[in-house]
Amino acid sequence: MTPGGSGGLLERIARGAGWVMAWRLGMRVLGLVSTLILVRLLAPAEFGLVALATGFVQTIDAMMALGADDAVVRESRADRDLYDTAFTLNLLRGLAVGLVVVLCAWPAAAFFADPRLSGVLLCVAALPVLDGLANIGTVDFRRDLLFRKEFAIMVLPKLGGILAAIAVAFLTHSYVAMLAGMGVNRGLRVVMSYVMHPYRPGLSLRAWRRLIGYSFWSWLIGIAILLRDKSDTFMLGRVLGTTSIGYYSVGSEIAALPTTELVEPLCRSAFSGFAAERREGASGSPLFTRLIGLAASVVLPAGIGLSLVADPLVAVALGPAWSQAAPVARVLAVAGTLTVFGQIALHLISAHGLLGRLLGVTLFGAALRISLLFLLIPTYGLLGAAWAVGIGIAVEQALTLGLALYRLRIAPALFLGATWRPVVAGGAMACVLWQAGLGWVASDDAVSLIAAIALGVVVYVCVLLGTWLLSGRPAGAERDCLNAAAGMLRR
Repeated sequence: MTPGGSGGLLERIARGAGWVMAWRLGMRVLGLVSTLILVRLLAPAEFGLVALATGFVQTIDAMMALGADDAVVRESRADRDLYDTAFTLNLLRGLAVGLVVVLCAWPAAAFFADPRLSGVLLCVAALPVLDGLANIGTVDFRRDLLFRKEFAIMVLPKLGGILAAIAVAFLTHSYVAMLAGMGVNRGLRVVMSYVMHPYRPGLSLRAWRRLIGYSFWSWLIGIAILLRDKSDTFMLGRVLGTTSIGYYSVGSEIAALPTTELVEPLCRSAFSGFAAERREGASGSPLFTRLIGLAASVVLPAGIGLSLVADPLVAVALGPAWSQAAPVARVLAVAGTLTVFGQIALHLISAHGLLGRLLGVTLFGAALRISLLFLLIPTYGLLGAAWAVGIGIAVEQALTLGLALYRLRIAPALFLGATWRPVVAGGAMACVLWQAGLGWVASDDAVSLIAAIALGVVVYVCVLLGTWLLSGRPAGAERDCLNAAAGMLRR
């Protein structure tokens, strides 16, 4: 890598993360618009029927995830055999998922006592098959960090699917509208993948040995993650009933906003950057420490701040009926901030192919979380579930970070040098809001909520920049952010 290459790559990763965030935001906005229109045209039972079917397909799909696309992204020697093998594996996986759904259609309809479910499942069984037909050549967009093209492939078909769903809903007032929308969305995505990339895949398994190792470990990790992430809902439903699941799911979804909207888009882009460095023979440590410092400077205040104002935020946004979701959000928002360290480390480990060790960490995290859920839910209820998951997240993220530092020989001092200022600034923000009576207090006052957010932003920015200046303005997140802001002003 040429001198200063990591800085240029960091800029491309940040730009790519911006496109992924825009893609996610666009999908959320379009989904909200679609829902607001369709709820006026369809009965709630229609939504529930399709949600049940799609949830079933998503679970089967997650259990059969192979990670073939990720394997191609990280491969140093990407030739036609590799692309065609990845396409064939994706297609076989899609056919397998579809076949399992078809075989389960009639038993599932009998189990839920709704004969319509079998027909819906037969329709949605085609969706993973369509995904398997997508042009594998579009993986180049991730290899080359061209996420603006991924944005087009994801958002434009979504818009077409929404228009189709609305049109059919006006004509039928039936769940068929939602099925039509999903079919048009996936079909247009396949068509656009061939329009936007010239590669034309063929059927081949000649390079299966180069993909199967990474794909196999990726599949095992996916199963472990599925087991871990579903354990809290299962345990709550078993011990406390479905009402508790509602409070918990809303609280955990609010707490996860910094992770889903900031960390995950950044990690998707970071994986491509780490893979690019690996293909060039670099260790990834300079980019890792620079990237994790930049991410921490944004995610830490978002997560800690969300925890501080969880009570008034839930009260103002959702109403008093959802007050039991606030303690869940308060605990999990703090735990969720730690994912900024573990998730970036996870994608660095994945880019270097150390998936066997990563599986061990994931299995340990799943076992710890399930054990804590068994211990804490019967005594402490919802709050016990939140603490069990929070402790599990903290331990797993720490182990993942330690594994990355150890296996890739990254000096802990480099990590601490990149992250101590955001940590200190986040701690100062929490102390000031708590002492001012604006943090971690029960309130339903919108004015206090706005005041807490404003004060938190001011304190965090002042402490962050103050410690940076006192440190001699070293290269890091602060300089990267100021340079980015200056560039936007110039443009």
